[in-house]
Amino acid sequence: MSSKLEKKAAAVIKRAEDKGLAIVTAESCTAGALATLLADAPGAGTCFYGGFVTYTKTCKSALLAIPPALIAQHTAVSREVALRMAVSALKASGAHVAVAVTGVIGPEPDEDGNPVGLMHIAATTRGGHTRHVKIASRKTSREANRERALAEALTLLDEILAG
Repeated sequence: MSSKLEKKAAAVIKRAEDKGLAIVTAESCTAGALATLLADAPGAGTCFYGGFVTYTKTCKSALLAIPPALIAQHTAVSREVALRMAVSALKASGAHVAVAVTGVIGPEPDEDGNPVGLMHIAATTRGGHTRHVKIASRKTSREANRERALAEALTLLDEILAG
């Protein structure tokens, strides 16, 4: 991981620690990389709850109770599914804040025709404050798309922690 991402993760963990809030992640296309960044940051032991890696549609339904009908209607790479992933991760955990990432990092479009570089990131709090960002990256590199998703997820998480 880049040192820039590590610094962002450390800042997010510091903010959560200062506020006494725990974070949980729900990841698809980043496959646990966001959880790793957060867990590696100093202070994570006091405010990082853990994460769900739900790479497939079936796993999203099984672990996060995402209704298959919701996925069928909007695809797994959608605002609706990202928001539901975040809400479900929050409900399934003891955390105060959740962030979810779903998307297509490449090298090919997904089985629903979503293009490489399309990603949705959502964050929510137990108080019901919710944020979402859609990324339509033009990069074709899996690593570049993954890093973009991680950077955006950390930014969104920091913003929602800031209130």
